[in-house]
Amino acid sequence: MEEKTTPTEGIYDATALGKPKMLVLGLQHMFAMFGATVLVPAITGLNVSTTLFFAGVGTLLFHLITGRKVPAFLGSSFAFLGAYGLVTASGQDIPLTYSGFGVAVAGLMYLVLALLFKVFGTKKVMRFFPPIVTGPVIIAIGLTLSGTAIDSCSANWLVALVAIAVVIVCNIWGKGMIKIIPILLGVIASYLVAVIVDPAARDNVAKTVAAADWIGLPIIWEETALSIFGKDLDVSMLITAVITIAPISLATIVEHVGDMCAISSTVGKNYVADPGLHKTLVGDGLATSLSALFGGPANTTYGENTGVLALSKVYDPKVIRLAAYFAILLSFCPKFAALIVAMPAATMGGVSLVLYGMISAVGVRNVVENQVDFTKSRNVLIAALILVLAIGLKYGTGAVQGISFPIGSVQITLSGLAVAALVGIVLNAVLPGKDYEFGTNDQGDKSVNFGPRADG
Repeated sequence: MEEKTTPTEGIYDATALGKPKMLVLGLQHMFAMFGATVLVPAITGLNVSTTLFFAGVGTLLFHLITGRKVPAFLGSSFAFLGAYGLVTASGQDIPLTYSGFGVAVAGLMYLVLALLFKVFGTKKVMRFFPPIVTGPVIIAIGLTLSGTAIDSCSANWLVALVAIAVVIVCNIWGKGMIKIIPILLGVIASYLVAVIVDPAARDNVAKTVAAADWIGLPIIWEETALSIFGKDLDVSMLITAVITIAPISLATIVEHVGDMCAISSTVGKNYVADPGLHKTLVGDGLATSLSALFGGPANTTYGENTGVLALSKVYDPKVIRLAAYFAILLSFCPKFAALIVAMPAATMGGVSLVLYGMISAVGVRNVVENQVDFTKSRNVLIAALILVLAIGLKYGTGAVQGISFPIGSVQITLSGLAVAALVGIVLNAVLPGKDYEFGTNDQGDKSVNFGPRADG
């Protein structure tokens, strides 16, 4: 691969920099994804070590499938936070193992879309996922999660406010790497304040970390989605999880397309054409399914690491693979995972408050930058129904947060977000006046990014 060292073109062969600098660059990429990646298991209750392990493995799998051409890192997806904490028609909590299987099926949806992209082309497929559908769905994702952030913040508002303040200051006024990792810095600062001002939090951290081993395996069989397949399998719960969670992939697929465009713009190479969206979608989808089956969260291409590419001007995918190896190595340290598990609720609440709000803001950005015309009644109706269904079914006074119906002897429950996404897609397909065409608005096509930094 030809080395290019001009500031505008960047360095494509990092081996020319020498091994020490390559290792430093790899660590920088790991820290860029680190705060956001471990935050997802901290919020959902998934295993931190498993998450790190499959972030690394998923990244390597993605690079293998895409011919080692795309400098992308795959970390935890925030769009799927709503996939955890779901309930059945009877009000029973859906275990993380069942939710994990639903996420794994959502990952397989990427393969279906990849085939459609390959057969019909990007423009024809994306007509069914225009900003008037994906934008409001993204807005609803953040808003439906907002209640949990407030509940966590109420544990100690001082600690939560420290996290919020640090994230804002670093993101607005930070320079270089500080601007890239505001979530991580917010967590660290808030965590330290909590340990200082709250004796209970300090004792919990000490006990939890002391009880953990230094070295251990990152995968626990009882926490995997595969462990549910036995004599005690609840088919109704399994089908509910799959049907409820799978539609979330419709929003994250758009995110994936936007991220590929953003990376292409940063690096100066057209990855949408080569290796092609069909290959990048397969890599992302398989990485998500593999992670979810073994107890990790969904994976997604990370905007934070795109920011590091722009910062360092080193675009060699080998550096990203180094970061993946570092993540895998760290996953074998349970004591580190225990430090994340013991994180005070208010710390998680503070960063989540910013994070969930930014997810909704990304949805607004998606609508604005694609110049969606709200003078058209069809667009107003689609957006209105998506938002009201998603939020209303989530926070309604009914016992079930969604719509429940029987299929034979099995009771199925669709979450408000799933119902909203499906209604939006169907309405957009049947109502006259579709005018969205992917590829005509470069800025709009790159405006979807579920990472903590909405500006990617």
